[in-house]
Amino acid sequence: MSVPKKRTSASKKRIRKNVWKRKGYWAALKAFSLGKSLSLSTGTSKSFFYPTNKSKKD
Repeated sequence: MSVPKKRTSASKKRIRKNVWKRKGYWAALKAFSLGKSLSLSTGTSKSFFYPTNKSKKD
């Protein structure tokens, strides 16, 4: 016969939720960093604005 489980405390629930959110944050940070380094260093990016040092002085 099945028995109902005990209720999870609010603090434990919050801890688990924050761990889950933190994993997403670090994954996004790594992805953004990787995207920045690949496309900005080659100059082929169309979605990022970055200054270039190629200014013409007449």
